[in-house]
Amino acid sequence: MNEQAIQEQYQHIVNLLEQKRLKEAQVQLEAFLWNCNDWTLRNRLEQAKVSYQYMLQYMRQGVNDPERQKLYRQLLAETWELAEQTRISLLDEVSTRYYHSLHKNKKNMVAGYGMSSWLKVLESFPDDMAVCQLMPDNKQSLDSALQRHEGTAQYLFLTTWGNSGWTAEEEQEARLYLESELLPVNDLCLFTGAILLSLMECFDPRKFSWLLDAATHADTQVNQRALVIIAIILHIHSNRLRLYPELMAKLSLLNEDGSFGKQLNRVYIQLLRSRETEKIDKKMREEIIPEMMKNVTIMRNMKYGFEENIDEDDRNPDWEKAFEESGLGDKIREMNELQLEGADVYMSTFAQLKSYPFFQNPHNWFYPFDMQHSSIIREFGLKPTGENAVLSLILQSGFFCNSDKYSLCFTMAHIPQAQRNMMLSQMTSQDLNELMDESKSSSLRQYALRPDVISNQYIHDLYRFFKLSQRRHEFRDIFKEEIALHRILALKDILCKPELLATIADFHFRKEHPAKALSIYKEITDMNHADAEIFQKTGYCLQKEKRYKEAIEAYRKADVLKPDHVWTIRHLATCHRQLRDFATALEYYRKAEAMQPENRNLPFLIGSCLAEQERYEEALQCFFKLDFMENDCIKAWRAIGWCSFVSGKFEQAMRYYNKILALKPLSTDYLNAGHAALLLGNMEKAAELYGKATSESGNRETFLEMFDKDKEMLIKLGVDENDIPLIRDFGLTAD
Repeated sequence: MNEQAIQEQYQHIVNLLEQKRLKEAQVQLEAFLWNCNDWTLRNRLEQAKVSYQYMLQYMRQGVNDPERQKLYRQLLAETWELAEQTRISLLDEVSTRYYHSLHKNKKNMVAGYGMSSWLKVLESFPDDMAVCQLMPDNKQSLDSALQRHEGTAQYLFLTTWGNSGWTAEEEQEARLYLESELLPVNDLCLFTGAILLSLMECFDPRKFSWLLDAATHADTQVNQRALVIIAIILHIHSNRLRLYPELMAKLSLLNEDGSFGKQLNRVYIQLLRSRETEKIDKKMREEIIPEMMKNVTIMRNMKYGFEENIDEDDRNPDWEKAFEESGLGDKIREMNELQLEGADVYMSTFAQLKSYPFFQNPHNWFYPFDMQHSSIIREFGLKPTGENAVLSLILQSGFFCNSDKYSLCFTMAHIPQAQRNMMLSQMTSQDLNELMDESKSSSLRQYALRPDVISNQYIHDLYRFFKLSQRRHEFRDIFKEEIALHRILALKDILCKPELLATIADFHFRKEHPAKALSIYKEITDMNHADAEIFQKTGYCLQKEKRYKEAIEAYRKADVLKPDHVWTIRHLATCHRQLRDFATALEYYRKAEAMQPENRNLPFLIGSCLAEQERYEEALQCFFKLDFMENDCIKAWRAIGWCSFVSGKFEQAMRYYNKILALKPLSTDYLNAGHAALLLGNMEKAAELYGKATSESGNRETFLEMFDKDKEMLIKLGVDENDIPLIRDFGLTAD
């Protein structure tokens, strides 16, 4: 069997199990196993089939079995596990993916050499390094300690990744890693990364149980990584957990005080935000960076406040004016806001810096940044000094994810010393002193230790691994998939709470995903927890989806709960206007105007509703009011021109169209001015204006289409219907 056939047959069995068609799934699995040489799997399937046969037989005989559902669930779980192990075993023989070479290699492991012995080596590392620091000249002992530690950590990572299912003994050994007080935290973090990759390939209840324990670990680095991995694995294996009541109970116990749910919900939002990275990356590459390069002179001349003795007279106001007029100011502010909310704004910067040998080893993508890693010590020494101390401080902050910190170090190491000094010299001594100031550096470190920062940076690390690593094509890219943790049955009692759902809906609302936000707001409404704001947002999403009648219903509910809110009133008016119910829209707009008499847009909207009802005299009063409120308001002039024209005030119409034509006319302005000239009997002027309308519209078909829309109005105002074809041709013949 080839790789595709194996995957398809496995997926067929999974589909049957998800539909609870156990008998058919076992028959298909038996056929699947004919291609597999693992007799252990065949024996396990035979036992499962016999158990199910007996269960069905007792049921037919009417035997009362209170354990029936429990046994059925166990048989579903066992059959699914067997199907998964069969798939992996078959792929081991045909797949070129790295995972399968690791999985096959597990069989060749030396007995008695496993996780417990590796733990002892890793636990000894802090003592080894302490000895090395006492003997700074003994390079050989340092190299030996680093090699032993990093080699063991790598072996632990690869064997854990390639292990498709822990035995009970291996599970106990793995728990020692969580209980150890000597194990370096970075090694435990690396171990959790290996468990992520292993669980992505094959669900293992023992590993998932270990993760649930890791989520309560005292160290924030560990518990936040575990939390992120739990979210990802539940997304990938969304239907598996319900087959393991002991895991469901453990998950429920974890959330006894509700804190786990709040943390998981925060990670959920961070995962959703990571799906915006591509959009941000594109904006950086196509807008921000080119704009900065284009305005490099302005950027160079700008003073940002770091300089000592700044003289305000030294600032050239033209620089800041040019900065804002270039549009760069808005873009940089937008990027700053994204960064503050935790968005990944550095992907485009560091994507090109992942070609260093360090990143050729998969496990290095999962290792927290460590100044004591051999790759860093090789470049900067055991105790960074001078400008390296500044770099060290920056690297301890939470601004960059671990992967990017390694990239930054390798890049700095490859820059000639003179250039490195020049870069640091751009910072004044005041800036350096501020950075090295204990209180400032302490706050930077504290920021880096915040749970939300750690989980967010870990997601950024994972994003880079799945998008940039050499073996990225061998993995399922979860960052391309729709993530909806609140819809997973196992998380229903944890995440489906109004206050948590509201944060997810609000995220989609802010990111302009109206359909996704709407479905969650509806869930909150169905729970009877909706307030005025929820109904307002529901209405807005429905309005964005052009479901105006439903939007009106939601806005009315918001208006009941929070009466006379001007935002609600205006949106009610807009929805009625979209439904062409101009009379009702007018009522709401007038109500809004009474609340916001200074609003310059409302007279225009009121006038538009009046014009649609052919109440032109009243409409004109609104447009005159707008013209008075704003200088050179072309929008008002167009409305006055049209209303004057359709109400027979052709000279007044022509007067306003002439004002428009003197500024920034559109093709429709030339057309309407032509109509006014026509009704005033000035055929030459009409022909000239129609000709300009044709040239401005780009082609004759567009002009004819615009003209024909006004045909009925022209006839109504007294133009002979028989003359219409001739007049229309004015625009096509005038040159």
